[in-house]
Amino acid sequence: MTIDTQTGPGPTRPLDTTAPGDGRLTGRARLVLLVLCAAQFMVALDFSVLNVALPVLGKDLGLSTSALQWAVTAFALPSGGFLLLFGRIADLFGRKKLFLTGLVLFGAASLLVTLAWDPASFLTGRALQGLGAAVIVPTGMSLLTTTFPEGPLREKALGISGTLLSLGFTVGMVLGGVMTDTLGWRSTMGLLTVAAVTVLCLAPRLLPESRTPDRPRLDVPGAVTVTGALLALIYALSTAAEHGFGGADVRITLVAGILLLAAFVVVESKAAAPLVSLPMLKRRTVAWGNIGGLLTFSMMSTVVFVLTLYLQETLHLSSFMTGLVFGVQGVASILAGSFAPRVIGRFGPRRTLVGSLLGQGAFTAALLAVGTGSGALVATVAVSVASMFHLGAIISYGVLVTSGVPDAEQGLATGLVTTTQQVGLTIGIPLLGVLATTGTSLFDGVRTVLAVDAALLVLAAVLVAAGTARRER
Repeated sequence: MTIDTQTGPGPTRPLDTTAPGDGRLTGRARLVLLVLCAAQFMVALDFSVLNVALPVLGKDLGLSTSALQWAVTAFALPSGGFLLLFGRIADLFGRKKLFLTGLVLFGAASLLVTLAWDPASFLTGRALQGLGAAVIVPTGMSLLTTTFPEGPLREKALGISGTLLSLGFTVGMVLGGVMTDTLGWRSTMGLLTVAAVTVLCLAPRLLPESRTPDRPRLDVPGAVTVTGALLALIYALSTAAEHGFGGADVRITLVAGILLLAAFVVVESKAAAPLVSLPMLKRRTVAWGNIGGLLTFSMMSTVVFVLTLYLQETLHLSSFMTGLVFGVQGVASILAGSFAPRVIGRFGPRRTLVGSLLGQGAFTAALLAVGTGSGALVATVAVSVASMFHLGAIISYGVLVTSGVPDAEQGLATGLVTTTQQVGLTIGIPLLGVLATTGTSLFDGVRTVLAVDAALLVLAAVLVAAGTARRER
């Protein structure tokens, strides 16, 4: 397969992704994949690397305990709210150009956070990091799916990308604690600055340019309503994670988000060039694949949250030992990512997604075997195997959603995929994690969350299986 790498007037220069005769990736294509996956890993790392450093940076910058949630929320709001918008802009004006712009913004914002001198400069940098991530993630995914042809090569590329996405979140938790204890919290943001600069040095010469052949007008009303809806919903759920759903600001923004989402559906049904194609959402693979993706991300993020509480508060493990548990989980994710594409190639993305959701649910239920006096080994084994199925679900739903979608609409499809990822990472903890901290005892609350988590995953598997049973013509 070849894709257009033309960046201006003149003849098209194609990039060959496969070596003649053997179907393997060329050296150039491997470097392209490396750059795109490095960018995804960098963004995933940013989601978790600061979590364990929040108390330290709060004291350093003068952030009150109640204001610490904004270190996370300031990043989550733009990173989730603007994904669909930037995915569509990339389709229209060039994915490579926007990807490079996102890298510049992310690197500059990381430097600002590294050098932050007060709460305002810190939170501004975090918000700009989130905005840069909202550019990098959908454009990077679009470049990946338009560069690698549908079939084994794309499945392999998505497998590597999904593995690094999951691994980045886990590594961030471990690395954040080590770097904060040894070098200070600012070193974590300095690491992201270096990573962004490194990718930016490699990307311009390696990445191909791709865009849709026509240049329709941007759907401004759709962009305003969906961005407003996502911002409102993410704010409401992120705030509820810390303070519950009783606050007026949470309830107002939650209602506003739902109303804006309804308005977005109405706008898109009448738009000449919609931001989200409603016919695309009618595809069974797109609709049900994203539901499966939403559940696998939200439920795994919740498991990581409650297990952290259990290991440290109930078993009284140190931060280092807790990090080792999740380090084993990360190794298991790498192993899963190496063979998941072969499983998808044999059984297809639909069956793999359904089986992965069932497996993740089963081993989440196995975590109910932990006790108050011991359980670290059970927790390590169960969460690691659950993560292997989780990786299978991540990769298979990405393949399922993007299969059969024309290159001109890959930005729309991957925008939905990445929005599902970000929203999934955001909503799990507020919706279920609160059950662990508001019950009569933490241990009983953790068990309740794990039971509900497992049941929802099994339900998701049943719904995805039923919803995608009939193939599209």
